[in-house]
Amino acid sequence: MAKIQPLIVKDTTIRTLSQNGMDYICITDIARQKNGLEPNIVVGNWMRNRNTIEYLGLWEMLNNPTFNPIEFEGVKSQAGLNAFTLSPSRWIELTHAIGIISSTGRNGGTYAQRDIAFKFASWVSVEFELYLIKEFQRLKEEEQKALGWSAKRELAKINYHIHTDAIKEHLVPQEIDPYHRSLIYANEADVLNVALFGMTAKEWRDAHPKDKGNIRDYATINQLICLSNMENLNAVFINEGLSQSERLQKLNQIAIQQMTVLENVESKKILKA
Repeated sequence: MAKIQPLIVKDTTIRTLSQNGMDYICITDIARQKNGLEPNIVVGNWMRNRNTIEYLGLWEMLNNPTFNPIEFEGVKSQAGLNAFTLSPSRWIELTHAIGIISSTGRNGGTYAQRDIAFKFASWVSVEFELYLIKEFQRLKEEEQKALGWSAKRELAKINYHIHTDAIKEHLVPQEIDPYHRSLIYANEADVLNVALFGMTAKEWRDAHPKDKGNIRDYATINQLICLSNMENLNAVFINEGLSQSERLQKLNQIAIQQMTVLENVESKKILKA
């Protein structure tokens, strides 16, 4: 199972996880809204319902190529009868269902694919369902923002190699020792740091002694976009033979211009939201 992330819905912690590209929500946690001591009873009562079985079966037929329709028909024929009982693990075992996951251990419980979980939440409490959907959407938006930041950070790293290749070809003497070679690379990296952030890597570390990582790890997405562009441009300027001071001045002017444009675009998006 993938890393479990919690949602806080009406002061209740609801666990979520991703598996095989699907998002799952813990319906055991949702069931505590109805029975805080024995939530599994709530889940069991829900699964005794004929409408529930029909919904689960339809979902599986639409999304699960290994679903066992013959066993499903047998379960459906019994659903709703007084003596009928069905646990999540039994449903999975009989039909090879993937819409529900039953796990044990520290993070144990019954998880359901998000559409199924929303259906269950509606059965428990319509109000709780609405809060759950809203909080889940917020979580996915945060994940997308984090993914975007990571992608921009990786792009900056790729462009950094282009940047260092230009340094190696034009600024690093052939016979220089590794220690002094690293000093030249660090010095050139600080050309970009000063142009964009207004300080060197060391100055940032001195100002933030308790923070882990480096100045670029705390950059915004817009700053990373700008940094990516500047690394390419600095490589071009190095190839053209511009001095470090000339490059610093040009890169600083470019950083100001690009950040102004990027921040204005971001502000317009916020106003439209």
